[in-house]
Parts: sequence; C-alpha cells; structure tokens
Amino acid sequence: MKKAIKIILIVLLIIILLAGIVIGCGYLFLKNKVSKINHIEVNDVEVNEGVTSGERYRHIALLGIDTRDDKYTGCRSDCIIIVTIDQQEQEIKLTSVYRDTYLDIPQRGLDKVTHAYAFGGASRTLSTLNKNLDLDITEVAVVNFYAAKDIVDAVGGIDMTIDSDEVKFIKGIDAPGNYHLTGEQALAYSRIRKVAGGDYKRTERMRDVIKAVFEEAKKKNISEINGLIEKLLPEISTNLDSNEIFSSIFKLYSYNIVESTGWPYATTGKTINGVWYGMPIDLEENVKRLHTEVFGEEDYQPSETVKQISDKIKKLM
Repeated sequence: MKKAIKIILIVLLIIILLAGIVIGCGYLFLKNKVSKINHIEVNDVEVNEGVTSGERYRHIALLGIDTRDDKYTGCRSDCIIIVTIDQQEQEIKLTSVYRDTYLDIPQRGLDKVTHAYAFGGASRTLSTLNKNLDLDITEVAVVNFYAAKDIVDAVGGIDMTIDSDEVKFIKGIDAPGNYHLTGEQALAYSRIRKVAGGDYKRTERMRDVIKAVFEEAKKKNISEINGLIEKLLPEISTNLDSNEIFSSIFKLYSYNIVESTGWPYATTGKTINGVWYGMPIDLEENVKRLHTEVFGEEDYQPSETVKQISDKIKKLM
C-alpha cells in the first residue's frame, strides 16, 4: 500500500473509540483496548520563548512515516497534519504542513520539513514545527500502515465527489460525480497528484478522506468497532499514556471537524543544488495568518525566532 493515506488511521482510531462509547461498548472494554497502544519517547521538544496555546487549545501532530520498519528510524515523515482541538468551542481543525516546505530544522538548518523525522524522530519534528510556526506541540501520534484500504472497507466505504480530472485515476469510475468509494478507490483517490495542484491538492484529498472516515466510523456497531480497533492498535505509536487518551475520549465525541487547510498558505517552488523545495512567501506572514485563522489571534506578532528564519529564507529566494 502507498503512504499517502496512512495518516487517516490515527484520526480513525480516535473516532472508532468514541463511537464505541455511544453504542455501549463499556468502560472496561475501551480501557483494555486503549492500553495496547504503542508508546514512544518524546524528549527535549523546543518551544520559542513566550509561545503558549493556553488552556483553550490543544495540538497533536499526526505523522505518517515512509517505512515498513516498526522502529521508525532514519525515515521521513511524509505526511504531517496538526490537529488543533479547541476545547472551548468543541471544534477540531486539521492543518497539513506540506512535506517539501523549506523550514529551519533544529541542529540541522534549512531543509525540507519531511526530513526532520529522519534527523531526530518525533522530538525533532515537533521542535521544527514549534520553531517555525510559533506552536507548543508536545503530543504526537506516528503511524506506518500499508493496508489502509481495508480500514475504509471496514467502515463500509466513504462518500466522495470525484472531479473530471480525477476520474481516470480511480478504477470503476468513468464520469465525474458523487460516489461511495471502496477502500481501493479511496486509496487511489488519496494518491492522485499528477493533476492541477500536485501534492498540495493531494493533502487536501487526504484530509477529505479523514473527515469522511470520521463520519462513517460513528455509525458502526460493536462488532465492527472491535474489529477496527484490533487492526489499528498495532500500527500506532504515541507519547500519550493510555489513561490520558481514555479520559479524552469522553470529551471528544461531541467535537466536530470544522476546518481543513494546508500550510504554508502562500508558497513557491525553488531548486537549490538540484533539489526542489517549497518556499513559504514569506514565513512570517504565513505564521501570522495561521494564528489568525486557526486560533483567532488578530494582529498576531511572530516571535523573533520566526522573524529570523523568515529573513534567512528570503535571502535564498
């Protein structure tokens, strides 16, 4: 299976567990399941001086890793999605950070953000996101899973609108329109990038699939949910302990995904030493917009660290 759809599984796991509560799975059943999630160590995560999300917002980085090695060493985080939980408004926002974005990786310098994981795992990736976006993420979930189509099939497929330029990439579809996709079709849909928008549009498709799976998982019965959980748990690693995850489940069921976007908002391609990079135009302005649109912080002023990185990137454009 291809890596483009892997990140869906993390969000799906949360929703599967939530749905279990609604249909009466029971306290002990869920407690036992959650305790089986793989634990990873995250240490020495950097946060820019003065940056804090306060009590209202909680961020979790969802990372899709491009390897079959269950040790997750020396590989890239091909998919990066920041899940922002607004605990006041009970809303969830998904922000994809494009994998080729040229950012400052701590102890390494300017490079593609996807390489941060290879240089230092989840800790280095969180530090990179925090340093360049003025965030304070300390929580992460990592997945390496190649049978995602089976998960989509397990929830009964998903509804999706297929555009004319996407039709030829999906077997069984010969005209644009609304379709109920199988797992194989959803996987093919998520992998499309050789059309207008390229990889930027592909990340949007991935988030659309996440939202669709989110809704379908809520409808499942106890037997179906049990099977889904059993498939997912071995493929997810996180630094959240099982008690914290379990306590969050009861709070999150009333939440809805209200926004889905890609970051940086303004970007341009540039080749440096034969390698193509996605350059933010400019980093400082992109960070301002992120904090305004996701956190409602009008007139946000980026940290000195972000301003310095922004200046370094500008000199290379």
